[in-house]
Amino acid sequence: MRQTPLFSGILYIILGLFFTYFAVQDLQQNGEWGIFTYLLVILATFDFGNGIRMILFHFKIRTLQKNKK
Repeated sequence: MRQTPLFSGILYIILGLFFTYFAVQDLQQNGEWGIFTYLLVILATFDFGNGIRMILFHFKIRTLQKNKK
């Protein structure tokens, strides 16, 4: 079974939400920005960016397929 870009995009956004949540929790526990907090924020940023890109790619493919018919 193939994964669609829409499913992958939603999965990336969910991962970005988890990384953001863990970064906030780490910041509240430690009270300062540590290397682990920065790492989580960077991972969340990449995941949000990839998620949005995959979702937009999915809709672009769908419009191209509809115009092709």
